[in-house]
Amino acid sequence: MSLTAFWTIVLIHLAAAISPGPSFVVSARSSATFGFRYGVALAFGFGLGALIWAIVALAGISLIFELVPELYRLIKLAGAAFLIYLAFRIWRSAGSEPTTTDEAQGAQKGSAAFRLGLWTFISNPKPAVFFGAVFAGLVPVDTPLPWLVAIIVAVFINETGWYIVVARAFSLPHTRRVYLRMKTKLDRAFGVLLALLGVRIALT
Repeated sequence: MSLTAFWTIVLIHLAAAISPGPSFVVSARSSATFGFRYGVALAFGFGLGALIWAIVALAGISLIFELVPELYRLIKLAGAAFLIYLAFRIWRSAGSEPTTTDEAQGAQKGSAAFRLGLWTFISNPKPAVFFGAVFAGLVPVDTPLPWLVAIIVAVFINETGWYIVVARAFSLPHTRRVYLRMKTKLDRAFGVLLALLGVRIALT
């Protein structure tokens, strides 16, 4: 495998990571609500989710999805249901009054945030198909193990690093003040957007 192919994979994945999706919605809303530490824990959950999908893609899961499309549909429906459930929780809590302890609570809920990030990312099987398509064209069958490890590590760094940036942006004092001032409307917008993304995953 060439260095050019490796960096091509890294840049393609970075572009995909930056494109908005369920993870972005969850990260933006959670970081504005609970602060930077919570957003960082989420980011590591997203990173682990991306790493898992990259590993299973290298193991040939996309081929399994082609051979057993019912499995892919089942995972999509389960993932969509999870995202719609999250959307319902966000919508339901939209009218609740923010408290001054939100940021402290966020710092204490690192493990919960990590799990939320992991399950939010795992709920969408499309990254496995994406990785499978990219790897099929750029990763030769006889690629040495060190190169495969480097690809997986790069995927983790890309995903985690991007969402740390998102967490920083949405946890800044000015951003949080705007969010808290418009919490009800923004939470309902986040909820609707997340539900629509869930429906999109189920139907495509």
